Amino acid sequence: MNTEWYKTGEERQMAQTLIDMERKALNKFMNGDTSLYAELWSQDSFSYHDMGFDHRVDTYEEIRQFLDNLNGKLKAESYEFSNPRVQFAADGRIGILCYKLIGSTYHNDMRYHCVEVFERQKDGQWKVIHSTWAVIRPFEMDFSKIRKHLNIV
Repeated sequence: MNTEWYKTGEERQMAQTLIDMERKALNKFMNGDTSLYAELWSQDSFSYHDMGFDHRVDTYEEIRQFLDNLNGKLKAESYEFSNPRVQFAADGRIGILCYKLIGSTYHNDMRYHCVEVFERQKDGQWKVIHSTWAVIRPFEMDFSKIRKHLNIV
């Protein structure tokens, strides 16, 4: 983690916390277990963008269905989580994590720029209120194979 981006030691610690939370969820996700994303993503206020959907997901219920359907089906042969950076709002309640994800699963290759918008809740816990997985160009993905496998229309 490049520490020069952070204004204080507290900000650096918060950034490391968010990066660690994401890495743990991603490690499980890439081994077929979606449970940590289900916990990490806010049940109260959530939205999601991914080229695999033809619309923005606006509810936790819809993303939870997607995660449940994906559970146990996606396994990465390899993946790389690189160049993470967290930027904070002035009040420290919002942290935006950006990173690059390159991986190879049994269904497709992944090349994403990922953005997770974290909000610190009243109880002090961090939850993701928005997630975007944007395909890196010029790489084009054909989602038809994975949609068929996962029964996603």
